[in-house]
Amino acid sequence: MGKIRIGLVGTGFMGRTHSNAFRQAPVFFPGETSVELAAVCARNEDNTAKFAALWGYGGYETDWRRLVERDDIDLIDIATPNHLHAEIALAAAASGKMVSCEKPLGISLQQSRQMADAVAAAGVNSMVWYNYRRIPAVTFAKRMIEDGRLGRIFHYRSKFLQDWTISADLQQGGAGTWRLDEAAAGSGVTGDLLAHCIDTAMWLNGPIAEVCGMTETFIKERIHAATGTRRPVTIDDASAFLARFSNGSLATFEATRYARGHKAQFTFEINGEHGSLTWDLHDLHRLSYFDHGGDGATRGWRTIHVTDGDHPYMEAWWVPGLQIGYEHSFIHQFADFLKGLETGQPLVPDFQAATRTDAVTDAVIASARSGNWQTIDRPD
Repeated sequence: MGKIRIGLVGTGFMGRTHSNAFRQAPVFFPGETSVELAAVCARNEDNTAKFAALWGYGGYETDWRRLVERDDIDLIDIATPNHLHAEIALAAAASGKMVSCEKPLGISLQQSRQMADAVAAAGVNSMVWYNYRRIPAVTFAKRMIEDGRLGRIFHYRSKFLQDWTISADLQQGGAGTWRLDEAAAGSGVTGDLLAHCIDTAMWLNGPIAEVCGMTETFIKERIHAATGTRRPVTIDDASAFLARFSNGSLATFEATRYARGHKAQFTFEINGEHGSLTWDLHDLHRLSYFDHGGDGATRGWRTIHVTDGDHPYMEAWWVPGLQIGYEHSFIHQFADFLKGLETGQPLVPDFQAATRTDAVTDAVIASARSGNWQTIDRPD
């Protein structure tokens, strides 16, 4: 393309991570495409102007519709609360612009499908920021699985634990706590944390065929930040489910915001015929590997420190042994996006892939309500 001109919607936590990726990817993963931060959009003009100046955006808007209408933007990047994703994405696609979006794609499966259909009908590229795929150790785990090192997969287990919503004094709604408000978030930890677990799991181990879930809301009422009134809490504070993959393997998944001592513990373990793998975001460079081959007397778990030049993405960074962090997963994802535009390789995960994840979260919530197993309604 020569140049890709970006319009960002949202100046919060995700807006910062995306902006950093836009700036760093062309530097550490240089290609044929340059990046221009054309404009950023948020409602508070003073804060948006400061954000634009800090990150090097050429301008700013306070209405996302004006941003979408501009003819000097090629990609609309959506880093807003969940309930705003669909309207912005649909408008961007209708205007012929590429669209990237934070997860979950929509606040319902129906909305996600509508978004995926819109970008397909418009013939525009799309991407969803499931960034954990791009952590080098996770990408290397996929390579090992594809190389057959684990053989047939029997078990997959994953969890994502946090503790930030335990206080009953925490409000719902508003800029800082919109994730506790169903109208803005769509769901609680199922769509927020488990969505990451599910996307990673299906990327590593293939489609999920059926689920049986349960959810719980521990604090039933909270003050709403917008009105000051006490309202029922309708998002899930904790969610867990059993699953069966299409390849026959069994799985357990768990996410909660009520696990004291855990800020962001995302883990997975995969057990196969020939070996096992485990990974923990708290020690994101280390991939633990058990190989059943070789001498039984010395057989055991080994730790692979994924920092060498022949490990995924690491050649672009420092010398072996030196580490990178969370923000680099976004840099890797955007670098892959740029490479895909140049080479014609599939841009993954796109809106269609994200809709497959939303189909699973939708089934988990339906199962929790009905008490029954749910077969996944595959979007494709």
